Amino acid sequence: MNLVFPPLYAIIDAALLKTSELSFAEMMAESGVELLQYRNKRATSRELFEASQSISARLSALAKPGAYEPRFIVNDRADIALIVNARGVHVGQEDLGVEDARSIVGPDSLVGVSTHSLEQLDSADKTSADYIAFGPIFATRSKENPDPVVGLELLRKARQHTRKPLVAIGGITLERAADVLRAGADSFAVARDLIVSENPAARARLFLKEAARARAEN
Repeated sequence: MNLVFPPLYAIIDAALLKTSELSFAEMMAESGVELLQYRNKRATSRELFEASQSISARLSALAKPGAYEPRFIVNDRADIALIVNARGVHVGQEDLGVEDARSIVGPDSLVGVSTHSLEQLDSADKTSADYIAFGPIFATRSKENPDPVVGLELLRKARQHTRKPLVAIGGITLERAADVLRAGADSFAVARDLIVSENPAARARLFLKEAARARAEN
């Protein structure tokens, strides 16, 4: 699948939210964020389904073909992504494999995969994954048991290992966003820096502005 990746990949992390999942998704859409993932590690299947269904339906309603077309990704659960008509699913190293997830969501949906080393990235590159997340680039507090930090230098090496869209993830703040794009990432995933902001929509617009500036420089 040919895929042009938006620079900002917003993670709606239920563990960090100060408002509802739906409200936060609406704030991101208001700012123009085109790629959003919902992550809730503690939810029951029903809770995850209901929240995902609400977000998917709302983002679909906000879409303006040719102008704004948000893509909604469900974390971990390919079955729920399929049921709620999400754009795709993102899997980790301990979740369903890429091809198993693909068999559920189908060939026209997005399947992304998290990697934490060059070896994992090389393996992911051989699958049908539409994009590969790599990290944590910096120390992160968004996960209870984060993997070891890989840093910008390993991100630069990762860029040489794949032609798939590469998403930098882990500890990315507004001040660090341009650095990961310069290191070769196509996009950066952000959770905490957006969610804890007093004005998440305004913060997202600053991320998009910073990304545009960094891309112009390159």
